[in-house]
Amino acid sequence: MLVCTAQLGPVLSRRPGTRRLLPPAKLRAVIDPLRTVIATRYVEALREGGSLPGLVEADDDGMYVTKFRGAGQGEKALVAEVVAGELARAIGLPVPELVVVDIDVALAAAEPDPEIQDLINASPGPNLGMDFLPGALPYTPGAAIDPELAADVVWFDTLITNVDRTHRNPNLLIWGGRIWLIDHGASFFRQHGEKSLTLTAHENVPMLDQHVLLGAAGSIEEADERLGSRALSAVGEAIARVPVQWLGVNPTTRRADLASFLVERLGRPRSFLKDIADARR
Repeated sequence: MLVCTAQLGPVLSRRPGTRRLLPPAKLRAVIDPLRTVIATRYVEALREGGSLPGLVEADDDGMYVTKFRGAGQGEKALVAEVVAGELARAIGLPVPELVVVDIDVALAAAEPDPEIQDLINASPGPNLGMDFLPGALPYTPGAAIDPELAADVVWFDTLITNVDRTHRNPNLLIWGGRIWLIDHGASFFRQHGEKSLTLTAHENVPMLDQHVLLGAAGSIEEADERLGSRALSAVGEAIARVPVQWLGVNPTTRRADLASFLVERLGRPRSFLKDIADARR
C-alpha cells in the first residue's frame, strides 16, 4: 500500500509553490502542470505494491512515494494515477498531491539491491510521486465511515473502473482524523487491452461487489447528483496534467481517447449506476 498525503481544501500541500484547488466554475484557461521535483536520494523500497514503489527524497526537502515508469505496469499505470487523482481532487474527494519526480539514473549507483538498480536505470526522467505521510494508518474494513463519503468513493471508483479498492487491499489511509484515497494505478484497466478505451465505456465493471465501502455507502443516486456535473467539467483538466512522455507515440490520440471514455460514461443515463445497483444486490 502506498503511503502519502496532502491537505484537502484550498491548499494541496504543506510546501510552498503548490497550486490551489479551484471550484470547477473558476478553473483557469491555462492549466497548471503537475509540480516537478528532482530526486536526490532513493530512501527505501516499499514492497507492498506490485509495481515496487519507493520512498524518494527530493530537492524541495520533501519525501515522496514514487512509482517508476520502468516498473512492470509501465507508464499506463502512471497515466491512470494522474487522471484518477486529479479528477478525484477536482470533485472534492480527499486525495494527495501528485508531483512529477525527475529521476537521474546516477541514483542507482548507491543502491546495493540489483532489482532497485534495474528499476532506476529503466526510469530516467519523469516519474510519479505522492506526498509521504509518516504515521498514516491503513483503513480497517468495516470501520465507521460517513455514508455520504463512502457513496462518493464507490461512485467515483465505478466511473474510473478502479478494481483495486477491495477488503484485501482498500487503498485508503487514515491521517489527521480523516480518510485519504491513494493508489489509482489499476483504474482504466481496459487501457491495457487492444481496443480503445472509448469502445469499452459502457462495459460492466468487474469486482464491484468486493468494493470495501459498498456496504457502508449511502445513496448512490444522491452521490451521482453531487458529483456528476463536477466530474464532467473536470475531465479536460485532469487529462491535460498527464506528462506527454507517458502517452506513447501519439499523445493527442491517447488524451482524446481518455476524455471520450469519461465523457461517454458521464453521459445520461449513466450506465455504470446499474453496475453499482447490481453489485449491491
